[in-house]
Amino acid sequence: MAKNIAAGKRVKISEAEQYMLLAVLGAAAFLGVAIALVMHFIKVISFNTEIIMGEEQSIVAYTDVIKTLGVCKSPSGRIYSDEELKKCYPDSIEVSEIPGTLRANILENLAANQALNSVPKEDNSDCLSPVTGKNYTYKELNDIYDQAANTEELSAASRLIRSCSALRIIPDALPAFKNEEALLASLNRLFIISGWEPESLSPSGTSQASDLGKNLFSISVNLSIEAGTSTTMKTLSNIERSIREFNIERATIEWSGNDSLTLNAQATAHYMSESKIEETNKSVNINNLSADNSTTGEETN
Repeated sequence: MAKNIAAGKRVKISEAEQYMLLAVLGAAAFLGVAIALVMHFIKVISFNTEIIMGEEQSIVAYTDVIKTLGVCKSPSGRIYSDEELKKCYPDSIEVSEIPGTLRANILENLAANQALNSVPKEDNSDCLSPVTGKNYTYKELNDIYDQAANTEELSAASRLIRSCSALRIIPDALPAFKNEEALLASLNRLFIISGWEPESLSPSGTSQASDLGKNLFSISVNLSIEAGTSTTMKTLSNIERSIREFNIERATIEWSGNDSLTLNAQATAHYMSESKIEETNKSVNINNLSADNSTTGEETN
């Protein structure tokens, strides 16, 4: 009888130990799953936080670019709202409303630059004032801009300033793209006003990036002049005074008597490619939450 009771107790204890072991294993499994879920949720929250911060940085960066360029009026808050962007029409904004911006500096300072404005103007009927019959002065152009009553008139006034003020010199002095025909036409004009007409003109066909500045490229041009001493010197003087830079790198001069000089030279002209605002992509990987363009994940601009 005593043995049967002892055996029963041992069975009950063994069952209790089994139940306890199962309970411990179940609790451990539950705890492991809970920890895994918590870690996952932490990663998801961190990932979404990185995305939201990246979007916020992009919006602020775009706002700064728009404000600096003077495309729109300054926002009422830190960033532009959707309504402010929808109501933004650059041609309807007066310069006085965007002080200190790139656009304001160009229209107020560069367009009125006396040194640039002193360069002789080409005949352009659109730049003749109907009142004086002469080329518009900057004051007259500025008055037309200030008196513009609507978007169309402001846009027309802006085009007039770009075409008829000192701003017209900038694309002549430093073009925005490679145009060998225009380059040779400029040289040919310098030769003609110097009293010498070349038999032929040709570019060397080479173009390369310049060390003088970003987006600046050089074009090599071969020059050949065979004329009297005074004509040759006058031609060189006009090339030196040209609004477009012609840098003579190598030259040989031969005197053949009878006041005749033969000049062979290699010169370099320049042009600057269009400047653009570069967008960068930032990738966030949910596994390591590191910003790396080579990783995969959600991207923000």
